[in-house]
Amino acid sequence: MVGKIKKKTDNNVIEEMLTVVKNSLDDGKAEDMVVIDLEGKSSIANYMVVASGTSNRHVASLAENLQLKLKEKGYQSITEGMEKADWVLVDAYDVIVHIFRPEVREFYSLEKMWSAVKPR
Repeated sequence: MVGKIKKKTDNNVIEEMLTVVKNSLDDGKAEDMVVIDLEGKSSIANYMVVASGTSNRHVASLAENLQLKLKEKGYQSITEGMEKADWVLVDAYDVIVHIFRPEVREFYSLEKMWSAVKPR
């Protein structure tokens, strides 16, 4: 995301946002959810969540419902990738969510890439 300004958010708010994300994805039957703590690894966010949907329609539905849940709690988010819904990014600033179809997730292997990043 070009030009994104990172705001410093209270840790309790970040943890609440992460809970909203996890609950929304659980409620929508997302598969293989992984939460990656980015503290000390990156300044782009505090957490990255990676999950899978079973189809393009499921991926899009998970992303739409997540955006609604975040908005209900007063959190802003930006979504990219809804057109194809192979890989949808929901950027809630302090928590970044990647929702993939399984084949696309396996191809990009974000979890492996981020677990290999050494702390700054």
